[in-house]
Amino acid sequence: MQNYQDAVNELKSIVQKYDNIVFFGGAGVSTESGIPDFRSVDGLYNQQYDYPPETILSHTFYRQKPAEFYRFYRNKMLFTNALPNAAHIRLAELEQQGKVRAVITQNIDGLHQAAGSKVVLELHGSVLRNYCEHCGQFHDMQYVLRSEGVPKCETCGGPVKPDVVLYEEGLDQKTISEAIHYIREAQVLVIGGTSLAVYPAAGLIDYFRGDKLVVINKASTPRDSHADLLIQAPIGEVFSQI
Repeated sequence: MQNYQDAVNELKSIVQKYDNIVFFGGAGVSTESGIPDFRSVDGLYNQQYDYPPETILSHTFYRQKPAEFYRFYRNKMLFTNALPNAAHIRLAELEQQGKVRAVITQNIDGLHQAAGSKVVLELHGSVLRNYCEHCGQFHDMQYVLRSEGVPKCETCGGPVKPDVVLYEEGLDQKTISEAIHYIREAQVLVIGGTSLAVYPAAGLIDYFRGDKLVVINKASTPRDSHADLLIQAPIGEVFSQI
């Protein structure tokens, strides 16, 4: 693997050369904004909760223990003070310059849009959107934060559910189709801040047929050996240099 600065310079050259770049990102993009990756957390949760995060964030748990679900959700999934970092900001700039065609994200925090990106495909939904399960009324994140127990719709009194994909739930097919389209048509696919361990989202990159596959992640991923360019470093640090 080439040295770090040479790799960053090569990425800079790729960005200059191509104008159909797609970015596929995960939790590592948001950790630099202060949002922890709950999948990598240690026993902190076990001290406060009787169940592991993956259990609490499942469809079954949401149905069976909605009050406990929301206790975890408010405490651990909503970050009102998080701001876009260098990666979010640079991706939005590159979109404005006609370089980046789409951002495909596994994150649910809305930070890509906050940075100015327009074409953002949220594979796992967004904490910024919440809907009444009875009448479909929209409620924002602040409404959920201000509520107690299970949030109730102000229109009809029905339960309000976050527009996020829980474990055991399927991904939105329209979003999947759009993501496949952008990945299949891309000249360059940049994978950043993801271990590529969460399926079916990680499987989408199999549709890439372009010229350059770039992987930027602090830890190794299953696609490292396939990458035309591999940079093992924090993504915000890398993007701040291109």
